[in-house]
Amino acid sequence: MDQTARAANRYTNYRKVIALADHDWESAEAGKISGLNVEIKSANRMLDQHGRAFHHFCTTSYLGLDHHPDILDGAMNTLWETGTLRVANSKNRCKLAILEQYETELSELFGASCLSTLSCSAASAGILPLLASGVFTENRPPVMVFDRLAHYSMNHLKAACADETTVVTCPHNDMDFLEKQCQQHRTVAYVADGAYSMGGVADMDSLLYLKDRYGLFLYLDDSHALSAVGTFGAGLVRPRLHALEDDCLIVASLAKSFGASGGLVMLGNERQKKLIARYGGPSNWSQSLNSAAIGAGRASILLHRTPEFAALQEKLQVNIRLFDSLIRTDQHNSNMAIRLVNCGEAALANSIAMELANHGFFTSAVFFPVVAQGKAAIRITLRADMEPTLIRHFCELITELLRTRGRDIGC
Repeated sequence: MDQTARAANRYTNYRKVIALADHDWESAEAGKISGLNVEIKSANRMLDQHGRAFHHFCTTSYLGLDHHPDILDGAMNTLWETGTLRVANSKNRCKLAILEQYETELSELFGASCLSTLSCSAASAGILPLLASGVFTENRPPVMVFDRLAHYSMNHLKAACADETTVVTCPHNDMDFLEKQCQQHRTVAYVADGAYSMGGVADMDSLLYLKDRYGLFLYLDDSHALSAVGTFGAGLVRPRLHALEDDCLIVASLAKSFGASGGLVMLGNERQKKLIARYGGPSNWSQSLNSAAIGAGRASILLHRTPEFAALQEKLQVNIRLFDSLIRTDQHNSNMAIRLVNCGEAALANSIAMELANHGFFTSAVFFPVVAQGKAAIRITLRADMEPTLIRHFCELITELLRTRGRDIGC
């Protein structure tokens, strides 16, 4: 009995998480900032079931492309042209011809062998256990080092990876810790985000040094950077690599700044792609992207090559700089669109988010387990299509709401 207890909960402890967090989730739902059902009235304007109209201040569509007419036309036209929503079987057996064309076009855009998946989470669920097994590292299972703040879509796979190899958790962006792992073990794989969902970015300079010196394998989720930054929307990670080699895999969401749906894997070679297609489980099971998602994605690729797209990227940066001039956060001066206004306790974060919602601004109150206990915050995301007057009004409102509760923020 004692041995069983000691073996359990090495990587997850859902009962404890629920016991600590469920009260705050119940408060969020009771306060009408969670569990909302909305109608879209216009670009990033929503109406919920309680009759409240919102400006969307926590969307991950950082460029506003999910409302772009070209992308909507691409989705609808491709659906009609294809004559079906999907081919209902695993795609390594049979898939729509336009999906092969789409993956070829993604490969050309990002300069890598690209694979599409139903989501970025599905990609990680299929690939990380394969990586742990050693099939991408000359049949030597690597020590899997997960950054402590790696997104949940990767972190929850620690147990599956531990069935194949040793799993270690690294303090966030602690490159000294990571280098020691490289010195102690012949093969190491580092699992982390390029841009983190709660702000901050990977230390790419150090990671590339460790990759060159020790052969560190990199598995990086660049979902929050893809399309938002980089020439033709290449993100944070891909532009730092002259060529995508066998020792680096990049996954990203096509449902954020890219403006479509699904997930993306950038690979170094076709052999890796074939292994994932055959043995990557959740990245391949029974469904692939439907024709509407493919059509939207192909329209987005065309947009990525236009002056309009580059202008949207620049407008996003202008709005980020404007926000930073009005409110100082720990993410100050980052070119990523995520900002956290610290509240400390979940009750305060929920309370502020409720008042913001009642004033027409939908934000996210984030608390444990999304962030550490005592680090609750209002999560805000900036977009290219926000008007400066709207950003100023929001900043004035949240500053005043926090000031009335004895918490001062400012530039």
